[in-house]
Amino acid sequence: MTNKNLIKKIIYRSNHRGSKEMDILLGEFVKKYLYTLSENDLVDLKNLLFIEDEIIYNWYFKNISSKKISNNKISLLFKSFKL
Repeated sequence: MTNKNLIKKIIYRSNHRGSKEMDILLGEFVKKYLYTLSENDLVDLKNLLFIEDEIIYNWYFKNISSKKISNNKISLLFKSFKL
C-alpha cells in the first residue's frame, strides 16, 4: 500500500467511526499528528483505527485495558492526547 493510499484510509477511518465522540476525538488526533508520523507509525495508527469504538472508548476514557490495543508510540501518543 502506498503512503498516499494509507493516509487517505487513515483520514477517512478516523472521521467515519460510527459514534460522533470517536469521530471527533480520533479525527482531531489524526489531524494533529498524521503528517509527522513515520511509515511504521502510520501502519500502527491504521491498526488502531480498525479496533471497535467501544474498546477504544473504554481504554481511552475508563482506563480499561485491552489486548487489542498494542502498546506502541501511537497508542501512547493517543492516550496522552487531549482536545
